[in-house]
Parts: sequence; C-alpha cells; structure tokens
Amino acid sequence: MDKILINNFIRAKEVRVISETGEQLGVMNIFSAIDLAKSKGLDLIQVTEKVEPPVCRIANYGKFLYQQQKKEKKMSKPRGGELKEIRLTFKISPHDMETRAKQAEKFLNEGDKVKINMALRGREKAMGQFATDKVKLFLEKLNLLIPIKTERELKREPRGFTMIVSKQ
Repeated sequence: MDKILINNFIRAKEVRVISETGEQLGVMNIFSAIDLAKSKGLDLIQVTEKVEPPVCRIANYGKFLYQQQKKEKKMSKPRGGELKEIRLTFKISPHDMETRAKQAEKFLNEGDKVKINMALRGREKAMGQFATDKVKLFLEKLNLLIPIKTERELKREPRGFTMIVSKQ
C-alpha cells in the first residue's frame, strides 16, 4: 500500500466502517462516515480497497501512519543468521580482548554468527603461531561466556587469520 486515502480523498460512495475500538459499524454512506469520524475528532482512513465496499477505519491519521511504518520496519528486518565481525589485532591487550568477547557474546545471543578476524601487517605476518595463540585465547574467553561451535576452522589468509563461530 503506497498511498493511504483519508477523509474526502476516499472515492467510494459507500464504505464498511470500523470504529476506533475495532468494532464493526457496518456499511455507511461516505459522507455520514466522514461526519462520524470528524465528530470524534478523528480521521476516516481507507484500510483496503480490495473488497466491495472498501474498508475504512476511524482513527488518528498520524498514529495510524506511525503504526504502519513500525510494522513495515519490523517486516523488512531479517533477524538471525547475520554475519558480524570482530577484529582482533596482533598487539591486543587482555582487557580489549574481554571487551571484544562480550561484544561477540551479544551478537551470538541475538542469533548471529561471528567472524573473528586477526589482521596481520608487515612483520607480524611472519609470526603466525603467536597470532593463532591470540585467537585461541580469545576463543577460550568467549567460551567461558557462552558455549560456541566452530562453523569454519581458523584459516590463514593473505592479511591474517579468520574463523567463523556460532552459538551452540
């Protein structure tokens, strides 16, 4: 539904009216329906034109639009299964590692998968064993917070190491 018709913009001669409380008021002449809505200080909003006569609701137009936008936003947002990334560095401090572990825990609790990325630059690339130990230490800290399972094993890439974990 792209354009919502209200009050005098509704083209039908007769409409099926629903009150602000959700009770069916039956089929009415469009003018008496608009007068009824105006007497209550509200608007007559066309909900659907797919049926004959079209269905209209008596409601506050601003509130109705807000509810529609909330509903559309909820429908369009896919939840769960998203891939979030946590970046670790070669010289990460223990406290920063705990902070990243808590962030990863939050992502996993929301149902997302977490990609752990250990970026290596310059001479750090030669010290692969030290980097893998850092990643394993991070996984231990994360496992204390929440049980995890490995989706993709620790993999060496041109710029460092990556792996994907999810909630068990």
